[in-house]
Amino acid sequence: MKIGILSTGMYLPVNTMTGEEIASKAGLPVEVVENKMGIKKKTIPGPDDHTVAMGIHAANRAIEKANLEPKDIDVVIYVGEEHKEYPLWTASIKLQEEIGAYHAWAFDVALRCGTTIMAMKLAKSLLETDPEMKTILLAGGYRNCDFIDYRNNRTRFMFNLAAGGGALILQKGFKKNHLLQTSIVTDGSFSEDVIVPVGGTKEPLTESSLQQGLYRLDVTDPEGMKRRLEQKSMDNFLKVIRQSLYKSGFEEKDISYVAMLHMKRSAHQFVLKELGLRENQSIYLEEYGHIGQFDQILSLELAEQSGLLKEGDIVVMVSAGIGYAWGATTIIWGNS
Repeated sequence: MKIGILSTGMYLPVNTMTGEEIASKAGLPVEVVENKMGIKKKTIPGPDDHTVAMGIHAANRAIEKANLEPKDIDVVIYVGEEHKEYPLWTASIKLQEEIGAYHAWAFDVALRCGTTIMAMKLAKSLLETDPEMKTILLAGGYRNCDFIDYRNNRTRFMFNLAAGGGALILQKGFKKNHLLQTSIVTDGSFSEDVIVPVGGTKEPLTESSLQQGLYRLDVTDPEGMKRRLEQKSMDNFLKVIRQSLYKSGFEEKDISYVAMLHMKRSAHQFVLKELGLRENQSIYLEEYGHIGQFDQILSLELAEQSGLLKEGDIVVMVSAGIGYAWGATTIIWGNS
């Protein structure tokens, strides 16, 4: 049974922050931000760019591109961030209502920046096992840049966090862009390394913690995390790519394009080199920053617009998320 990507949709705020502005706020040389960290510009939210609202924009674009009636959507899965309009709120149901998917049911999932790939695997399983399901929408928004304090050098590797919304529609029996197999690795030894230290049940938000700026992202043990993560990060990144390919019946040499999250330039180049790929077999998102779990959708759209994707190409979408989680999924692009 073939499951295809019917369409994708992206919403990008008009507001941006340049590498120069980040450098000024962080007290860093511009060349470090632009060349080493790989941020020439990134999107940031405007007054109306709320998390779920951006997901609704992206979902409507995907629906329009697919020429799909919203009432024909069977399930809506919210794949955006937990930082959204309201706490303790089921975002997918709001999204379902706003796009007019009145015949669908909806739920939220979360795996930080690995959410979209994890949800694609979940949606594929639902479509394969439930005969009543044909079409599933994945959509959401991201603006975790709100939690960055540029004066905190411990969070320097997250200065690329940006804002935007993304969506994709999977459909059973669609004869293009076939979704194959996914590989996911999680490692709970990193689960409390990157946190917002206040606002939860362990440390409720107080006036004092607000004044101290403790409601932003922080790294509890930066040296320890760096030491432990360096041993695993790239290995697991490459592992999920190779496992996804192998389970799909392919090898590294078959890859035509990698839709990769934004990370520092040297890491991006390392992955391409290890896979034996040229620079034009991926797009480095230095003009956008890291829009969480939507980098892969953005990369696919940019590649399609640039003519980098051809019929029958083997495409790998790959992510890594705080926690830590690594995920990759393989697609045969176009007709197959």
